[in-house]
Amino acid sequence: MDSKKYIGLIPARYGSSRFPGKPLAMLGGKTVIRRVYEQVLKSLDEAYVCTDDQRIFDHVLGFGGKAVMTSEDCKSGTDRCWQAYERLGKEADVVVNIQGDEPFVQPSQLELLKSCFDDATTQIATLVKPFLPTDGIESLTNPNSPKVVVDNSMRAIYFSRSVIPYVRGQEMQEWMSRHTFYRHIGLYAYRADVLRRITSLPQGTLEQCESLEQLRWIENGYTIRVGVTDVETIGIDTPGDLQRAEKYLKTLKD
Repeated sequence: MDSKKYIGLIPARYGSSRFPGKPLAMLGGKTVIRRVYEQVLKSLDEAYVCTDDQRIFDHVLGFGGKAVMTSEDCKSGTDRCWQAYERLGKEADVVVNIQGDEPFVQPSQLELLKSCFDDATTQIATLVKPFLPTDGIESLTNPNSPKVVVDNSMRAIYFSRSVIPYVRGQEMQEWMSRHTFYRHIGLYAYRADVLRRITSLPQGTLEQCESLEQLRWIENGYTIRVGVTDVETIGIDTPGDLQRAEKYLKTLKD
């Protein structure tokens, strides 16, 4: 039996450049952030929405959820999680960071993330999903879908917006039949003391180049354990994504 204590933290900002007000957008009769929160509680005993916006804070309390106010100065979701954890004054072994725009996050994914900490050496954990040939080459080459290369122990070697690795001597259309490429799923979990340390690290050149904060951790010698899921989710970055999510939600109800 897992005796470790987990706490779920859900960073949520109102001022998204591509979709302002996204957490409070309606999806099948509930807001996006409410759907995320309710999904998280299917796997974790305790969860909080971490936000710098009073509207989001009040909304979460209004539907019976828990929330904590954080500073507008947080530069990333990880920074917001650490500040929220400090302000809550909670004691947990592992902090789980669930993006506030993932209303279809599944309990199986969160359980997989938690299982990574059965290994006492795990510092940080995240998930990936294999690209399938049916996804099409456009999915693989999409820079908004970060790719991950792992070692034989399922630890992340590198994250990139480019397609990695490069399959030499093959037409790109054949690459997915020659190698298993992994798409990063934006869920993280950290041992609490590791979360404290990584949020004090300065940005490195790799993160500045790729705009992927997890490269800061790798560049400073931290290891990221990777779990492989076959569960597809729909993250919401744009109003168009919300429309696709509405269609997907109807298929779940049918």
